[in-house]
Amino acid sequence: MIEIKIPTVGESINEVTLVKWVKKDGEWVERDEVIAELESEKATFEINAEKSGLLKTAATEGDTLKIGDVVGQIDDSAAAPAQKPADAAAAAPASTPAPVAATAEKPAVKEAAPAADVKATPVAAAILADKKVDVKTITPSGTGGRILKNDVLEALSSPGRKPGVEAFSRNEKKEKMSNLRRTVSRRLVEAKNSTAMLTTFNEVDMSRIMELRTKHKDKFKEIHGVGLGFMSFFTKACTFALQEWPAVNAYIDGEELIYHDYCDISIAVSAPKGLVVPVIRNAESLSMAEIEKKVVELAGKARDNKLALEEMQGGTFTITNGGVFGSLLSTPIINIPQSAILGMHKIEERPIALNGQVVIRPMMYLALSYDHRIIDGRESVGFLVRVKELLENPELLLFGKDPVKALLEL
Repeated sequence: MIEIKIPTVGESINEVTLVKWVKKDGEWVERDEVIAELESEKATFEINAEKSGLLKTAATEGDTLKIGDVVGQIDDSAAAPAQKPADAAAAAPASTPAPVAATAEKPAVKEAAPAADVKATPVAAAILADKKVDVKTITPSGTGGRILKNDVLEALSSPGRKPGVEAFSRNEKKEKMSNLRRTVSRRLVEAKNSTAMLTTFNEVDMSRIMELRTKHKDKFKEIHGVGLGFMSFFTKACTFALQEWPAVNAYIDGEELIYHDYCDISIAVSAPKGLVVPVIRNAESLSMAEIEKKVVELAGKARDNKLALEEMQGGTFTITNGGVFGSLLSTPIINIPQSAILGMHKIEERPIALNGQVVIRPMMYLALSYDHRIIDGRESVGFLVRVKELLENPELLLFGKDPVKALLEL
């Protein structure tokens, strides 16, 4: 009998939540097969079977467990189950088509029935077929889950209402907060209480970037195998601006300031279990295609809850995009211990004054929240203005400055 214990999943992590038993109690498991999923305050992990055998669970889904706790056992002395025999239908010879032929010749007498596995009275079935009502929207009230005429009429009179949900309901539901959500909550409050946070705003004309994407996106994807998005432009612009304004790329450690000569850009991603912030290492050294590939890779891992701890630690600056959800303007909260975070927002066509004329341009508001203890107003505004300049003149992203000025060393 082998005990299944909670493994050490990371430094400073003392407890985890048992999210799901992938294999159930009494099931046979193979060696190295995933048998359970755990969630810590930072990421999701899996437990694999050390040996083949029968699984005996000792903890239930949702339990909070300490590192080293026993969650179950594997009986490796049990005999492996015999292979299930093939289905009789699959084993039947192909030379007996008579029943099929007879079925094919039989006329369809229940044309109005909504589906073979749906129970409905003849009148209800006729209305369902006539009005092409989706049976999933019907709440059956008859005996044994049978759909009655009134059930269908009620669904037709109240389209859009979820089955089983009464109008003007005042029901409540309690749900245990996950480790990840608790950690996010704690860190957000800590950021508000432990930093002198301010936010400065600007706006950027996205015309040039949108023209570039429209013109080159097909060729870019053909050559690099990844789409050309906005995140690579913003990441590249931030890496140049961070090197020019090093305080924005630094943080406070006790009574010391830690500066970085590299840019590890954290990308805020909304995952199924909460907000996660994976890191693009040495973003200043990556090409546009390499940045886009890394964004796609990290976002995919976040959606699948497959991010490793090391992929979420050590960022020096964060970019968050509320525009994908329709946010026009917001004040992002610093991702401590970092000192600043850039908020992207929705692109919206607005009238602006350009060379004495009112023109319509696709505009985006930018917000930079920063820790005033380390970043002064001149640095925060200068950083944001520099990001704006680079985005509105994307050719500057090649050298970080105007090509002619680079040539003349001005």
